[in-house]
Amino acid sequence: MILTVTLNAALDVTYFVDRLVPRASHRVDTVHERAGGKGVNVSRVLAALGRPTTVTGLAGGPTGTVLRAELRAAGLRDELLPIAGDSRRTVTVVSREDGDATVFNQSGPRVQPADWADFTAWYAQLIRHAAVVVLCGSLPPGLPPDAYGQLVTLAAAAGAATVLDTSGPPLLAALSAGPDVIKPNAAELAAVTGHRDIAAAAAELRALGARAVVVSCGPDGLYALTPQASWRATPPERLSGNPTGAGDACVAALAAGLASGTPWPDTLREAVALSAAAVPCPVAGDFDADLYHRFRTTVTVEDVHDAHTDR
Repeated sequence: MILTVTLNAALDVTYFVDRLVPRASHRVDTVHERAGGKGVNVSRVLAALGRPTTVTGLAGGPTGTVLRAELRAAGLRDELLPIAGDSRRTVTVVSREDGDATVFNQSGPRVQPADWADFTAWYAQLIRHAAVVVLCGSLPPGLPPDAYGQLVTLAAAAGAATVLDTSGPPLLAALSAGPDVIKPNAAELAAVTGHRDIAAAAAELRALGARAVVVSCGPDGLYALTPQASWRATPPERLSGNPTGAGDACVAALAAGLASGTPWPDTLREAVALSAAAVPCPVAGDFDADLYHRFRTTVTVEDVHDAHTDR
């Protein structure tokens, strides 16, 4: 089983407009509303691939009630821990003209120390049944900066591998715990290291404790630095659409590969194919199955032999 952790779960609301114009009124012709947060989106992709998955994290208040009801309706196993604060909402506005998405993220409810103690105890029970734990997204207010580091340490003690997809201080604070895979995008990587050179920045994060670093490079695919080698994986073509869910689809593929013991080149091929197939879809957590099956045989994976491997 692959356990996904969303500490800042959200009710994702997506508005579709013909064209997004700043400082103007817009008529919304289509609205999607469903449970979200990066870990939830990862579980949606895993479930679509036929992989057993469980959603955990924190959710509360009226918004949390709606969120959990939608998870049940979607057939996802819900092991979220209730808290007193009302879960956040995110609003995404998608322009039909060019497919661009504008996202508004609330910070989330403040988590009390007792809530965090209860969650870590609950999590310690869940990870006993997990092969891989996926830790995703922002930290809500009130959690310690090393919250993800604590969860990585508990997972390792239980024999579960970890994939971490976060940014900024929560990412840096978790590295000393030794996550098996981290997946920043290029901008997040530059922000935490100060390096624009992706290979050098990835090597720095490996030196700080990450066992493998997989960097999302947008339409250019992925760069991966692992103990064995470094690779670049590129899609066969560029797609237009909503890239919001591409990173979550990529993380789902990385987790599935880790759970199956799949060699890195094959895992990266799957990750690029899935993330590219997510771009044409209007909401995060979905992917185009036909595109995925076509791309998974046409993604290029190249061993780049850079100087940063084995550090």
